[in-house]
Formats: sequence, structure tokens, C-alpha cells
Amino acid sequence: MIGMNEAAPAYAQDVAAVAAKLRQHPGPIVVLSHENPDGDALGSVLGLTRALRALGKTVIAPMDVPRYLRFLPGPGELSPPLAEWPAGALVAVLDVDNNDPARVAGADLSTFTGEVVNVDHHGTNARRAAALVVDPGRPATAMMVADVVDALCAPWSEAIATPLMLGLSTDTGSFRFDSVTPETFEAAARLRAHGARLGWINDQLGQNPRTYYLLLREVLSTMEFLHGGRVVLARVDDAMVQRAGASWEDVESYVSLLRGAEGSVLAVMVKDFGDRVKLSLRSRGDVSAQNIAVALGGGGHVPAAGATLALPYAEVRPLLDQAITAELARVDAAQAGA
Repeated sequence: MIGMNEAAPAYAQDVAAVAAKLRQHPGPIVVLSHENPDGDALGSVLGLTRALRALGKTVIAPMDVPRYLRFLPGPGELSPPLAEWPAGALVAVLDVDNNDPARVAGADLSTFTGEVVNVDHHGTNARRAAALVVDPGRPATAMMVADVVDALCAPWSEAIATPLMLGLSTDTGSFRFDSVTPETFEAAARLRAHGARLGWINDQLGQNPRTYYLLLREVLSTMEFLHGGRVVLARVDDAMVQRAGASWEDVESYVSLLRGAEGSVLAVMVKDFGDRVKLSLRSRGDVSAQNIAVALGGGGHVPAAGATLALPYAEVRPLLDQAITAELARVDAAQAGA
């Protein structure tokens, strides 16, 4: 899919091993991804699920899809969380480390005793599974799932290509991030050749309910410009969500808006749930959102990461400030020594 003949031999072997496990498994296959699924999680799950079903496989894909992505799955295509594992199941975990069951949604992976295959592009992946493809150099898991679909010899269709294009587009910021490589565009071109509806995806993603804007008005009133404008931060809490008649899903894209502030190298969206805080981080240049998130017990990618802390915001804020200050100091020292 993305130039497999030119790919590193180890990567090609890993793709073939995952495809072989999926193709040879005689029983049901459960496809899972991470909590609070984004476009890459949903797109990867739908792309692989549809390919496997096209090969006659029994596939169960439990996922709670956020409102802004509900335009993509068909009726009954995804299922509620599993109460128990089907007999003889194989599990495919996408866009998250299978060794971190607390982050895997849709089923309790810690109770599963069968084989697991893993496709992921996070650098923090522990790389332990019956078969796996883990490559942090790929900007989206969907790009890797496309290679698995090729290795499965599944018949390509628009229905498979479109969700994979969703994953590729959203995890690259519509192809704006530095994670984009020449191979990324080649993958997008091949997905388009298979019928992926890129324009339709962008049109659907661009539509927001009225409550999105009512809540945004409140969130923007909390904005802080820190470290001389290098950091922009905003916060939302339940009272604000309630006043706007909104939902927490409406908050998901706000951090990208904050990232657009001129002169900023880090955007922080604080979701204050009272007894816990969830942080969404976006960075540019040499600043690593991942470093900050990891310092706070979270993870993610260099330009996009997050963390959840089981503490009230008053206790989280100094920890966040400390992690941000340390990362900016690291960057400043590196640039001074260059």
C-alpha cells in the first residue's frame, strides 16, 4: 500500500506476520482501539473490520464513537462493549499498546487469555504481542492498517479506503504536520485510487453543532498566554459545559484552535472534571508535547499528546507548569548549544 516493496524488510515481515495471524484464525476476531477514539482509531478499526468481513471473517468491533465521527460507521457495524469474550477469539488492538489494557476500550483486555495482534505507531509501545507492527515513523496507524489489508489480499473498495483516509488525514492534521513523509502522500494517493472520499470526510468533519460555538465562547474567556506567549492555555469545566448545553465531545477540537495562536509553541487544553483533569497538548518546532505528557504520567506523539491526572486542577496546575518549564528549558539549552 505505501510502497511495501521498498519498505524495510523487518517492517514488511511484521506486516506479513500480523496478516497471517488474522487470515489463518478460524474463530471470531475482536478489533479494539483506545478510549476516547479519534479519527485514526475509528478509521483503523473500520478499515480492518470491513476488510476482514470481506474475506468472510466473523468480526466484532466494540466502540463508543464520539458525535463528530458518527457520520462514518454504518448501522450495527460497531457493537457495545463486550461483557465476555467470545469463545476462540483473536484480538486485534489498533492505535494503542495492547500492553496498556487500561487505555484499551471496548473490552477488558486484562482478562483475555488468547492471542493478541497489535498495530500501533506510538513510540512508547512495549512491543509485546503474538504478532505486531509498531512503527513510530508512520504518522497514522491507518497507514499501517492499509499495508495489512494489502497483505491480507482483501478486495479493496471505497468502504475500506474511506475510513483509512479519515485516519491518515486526521492524524496528520490534514497533511499539515511535520510527521508527513513522501510515503504518506503515496498512501493517500493509493487510498484515493481505491475510492476514498476525502472531500466528503472533510465536509463532515467541518460541521459543528450550535453548542460547540456557545461553549467555545466560554472557553476562550479562560485563555492564558504564558512564557511570553510561547504557551497558550485554556480550561473547561462541567459548569461551562452545562451552561452551553454542550457535551464534553464538543471540546475535542479546541486545542487545535489554541495551537493557531501566533508565536505559540505549545497549546494546552485543560478538561477539569473536578476530581481529575485531562490535558490535551499540541506543540510545534522543537517543543515536545510528548515529553510534557510523559512527565505527567501520560503519553502520545511529539506534536500531540495527553495525560490524565486523578487530582483536582489546583494540584495539577503546578505540576503542569513545572513540566512545561522543564521542556522549554530543554529546548532553549539545545538551541543555545547549536
